[in-house]
Amino acid sequence: MTVLLSRARRFTDRLTNSSRFVALSSVLQFVIDMIIWSVTAIAASYARFEYQGHHDPFGATKSSVIRVIPIVLVVQAIVGYVVGIYRRRWRYGSFDEVGGLVVATLITTSVLFVLRFFDTSLNPFPRSVIFISGFAGLCFVAASRYAWRLIREQLRRPTDQTAAKILVYGAGEGGIQMVNTLLRNPQSPYLPVGFLDDNPDTHRLSISGVPVLGGRDQLSNARARTGATTLLIAIPSADSAFIGDISARARELSMDVKVLPAVQNLNERPLDTSDIRDLTDEDLLGRRKVVIDLQQISDYLVNRRVLVTGAGGSIGSELCRQLARFNPAELIMLDRDESALHEVQLSIHGRALLDTPQTVLADLRDEATINHIFDTRKPEVVFHAAALKHLPLLERYPLEAYQTNVLGTLTLLNAAQRTGVGVFVNISTDKAANPISVLGYSKRIAERVTAAVGQSAKSGKYMSVRFGNVLGSRGSVLMSFRDQIAKGGPLTVTHRGVTRYFMTISEAVQLVIQAGAIGSSGEALVLDMGTPVSIYDVAKQLVANSGKPVEIEIVGLRAGEKVHEELFGDGEIDTRPRHPLISHVPVLPVDLGLLTPSPTDARETMLRIIAN
Repeated sequence: MTVLLSRARRFTDRLTNSSRFVALSSVLQFVIDMIIWSVTAIAASYARFEYQGHHDPFGATKSSVIRVIPIVLVVQAIVGYVVGIYRRRWRYGSFDEVGGLVVATLITTSVLFVLRFFDTSLNPFPRSVIFISGFAGLCFVAASRYAWRLIREQLRRPTDQTAAKILVYGAGEGGIQMVNTLLRNPQSPYLPVGFLDDNPDTHRLSISGVPVLGGRDQLSNARARTGATTLLIAIPSADSAFIGDISARARELSMDVKVLPAVQNLNERPLDTSDIRDLTDEDLLGRRKVVIDLQQISDYLVNRRVLVTGAGGSIGSELCRQLARFNPAELIMLDRDESALHEVQLSIHGRALLDTPQTVLADLRDEATINHIFDTRKPEVVFHAAALKHLPLLERYPLEAYQTNVLGTLTLLNAAQRTGVGVFVNISTDKAANPISVLGYSKRIAERVTAAVGQSAKSGKYMSVRFGNVLGSRGSVLMSFRDQIAKGGPLTVTHRGVTRYFMTISEAVQLVIQAGAIGSSGEALVLDMGTPVSIYDVAKQLVANSGKPVEIEIVGLRAGEKVHEELFGDGEIDTRPRHPLISHVPVLPVDLGLLTPSPTDARETMLRIIAN
C-alpha cells in the first residue's frame, strides 16, 4: 500500500507540475463546471414542475432546459473567464478561488434574472429555477474543487515510512500552522500523528485530520497509541517553566523534544519545517514574551546618530543588530577588539570589510581619541556596553576595573555632555546592588557617575540599566558548563544553594532599548529578571540533557561572590510606572572630585567613593 501511495504521489506531482496539465486543467475545469451547471439546472427545473403537479414534469423540464441551458453555459463561461476562474488566477481549490466562484455565480444568476424579463414566450423559465440551480451549482462546483484538493493533499502527505511520527503540543495558531506545513510537504521529516493541549475544549477535536489526544497528562497514552518518537512544543510564547515540565515528561518516555521559535520571531514570517529545532538551554531557563512600545523607541532612535560602545561584546553586538532595525541615521560601533567588530558587522550586513566609518577601533581609556570621536561624529544617542566583567579576574586586578568601568565611563559621559548627547544609557549589572566585589564596586560607581553627570547636564537624559546574567553571553555559566560537559566533566558549581537571575540576550536588549525611551536622568532602570534559578539544578538539567555520565563538583564560593544575587540595593523600592518589566530607582550622584586618576589602591579607593 505504501509503495502504491508513493507511486501515486510521484505521478500526481509530475502531472500537476507540468505545463501541459496547467493548460488542460482549465479546459477540464470548464467542462466539469458545465456538466454540473447543466445537471443542477435540469434538477432544479424538474423539482419546480414536479412541485407544481405537472403530469409530465419531464416534458416541462425539457422545454425549460432547452431554452435555459445554452444561456447558462454561455454566461457562466464568459463570466468565469473574466473573473479568472478559467485562467488559473488562484490556486485550485483555495479559499480565494471559492470567492471567485461566489462572484461568478452571483453575476451569472443576476444576468439570468435580467434576461428572464425579456423572455416573451408563453412559458418563461421560472425565477425559482434560476435561484435553486445557482445555489446548488455553486455548492457542487466548490465541492468538486475541494474534493480534488483533498485527494491531492492526501497523496502528497508524508508517510510513516519516510518521516518520523511526531506529537504536537499546542493546538493553537502556531501548532496548527506547523501541522499544515508538515502535512503539505511530501519531503517533511516529520508526520504529525496527534495534538496535545491542556485546554479541555480542544480535546477530541480533529484538526486537519490530526486528532487532539488530550493534555500533558495523556502524553504517555498518546505516545503508546501513535508510536510517536518526537514531541514538538508548538507554543512560541511558552515560558521556561512550562517547557521544562513538558520536556521532562517527554524525556521519561525516551522522546526527542523540539520547539518552535520564540513569539517575537513567529510574526515575522510563516512557519517552515526548518523552524523546528532542538531544545536549548536558553529555552529551559529564560524564554518570555516581551512587549515593547515601538512608537516610543522610534521617537528617539529613527534618523538619529547612535553610538554603541563595546559593540563586539554579547550585549553590544545584539544591541547593534536590534538598533539597525530602527533605521538610525548612523550606527557607530565602537570596540577595542577588531575581530569582534568584524563579527558584528558581518552579522548585520552580511559583509564586513571594516572599511566604513561605521566601525570604530578605540579604547575607552584613551580620552583624546574618545573626545575626537564625539567631536567629529556627534552621536545623539549612546549605549555604553563596554566594560570588564569577569568577577574573579577583577578581584585580582582591581585597578583595571577602576580604569575601565569607572574612569572610562566618566570619559564617555564628559564627552557626551560637552557635545549635547540626547540620551545616554549606561549598561550596569545586578552586582552593583549592595556590591561586595570589585566588579560590583566599579559598576555601582559607574551608575553614580552617570547620575552625577545627568544632574549637571543642561540637556539630555543620562541613566543606567541594571540586569543580571545573560544566557549565551561569553563567559556565562552556561557556556562554562557546556565546555565542561564536552570535556567529560566534572561540572564545577561554587555552592549547592547558589541562585542567579537569567534572561536571554534578545529579551535584555529589547528592554534596554525600551528603557532608553522611558528613563529619566539620575535613574537606574532595573529589568525584571523573573525568578532566580538554582545553578545546581541547572547543572543537573544540562547533564541530563547531554546523556553523559558527568559528575557535579562543589568547589566553594569565590571571593566577591554572593549565594543569592540582588537586583535592588538597600533602600531601593521596586516601582514600575511605565513598563511592567522595568523598575525605576533613583541613584545617589557621586562627588566627581573623589575620582582620582591613578589610585595606589583601587579597591580601597572604590570603597571610599561608595561610602560617600
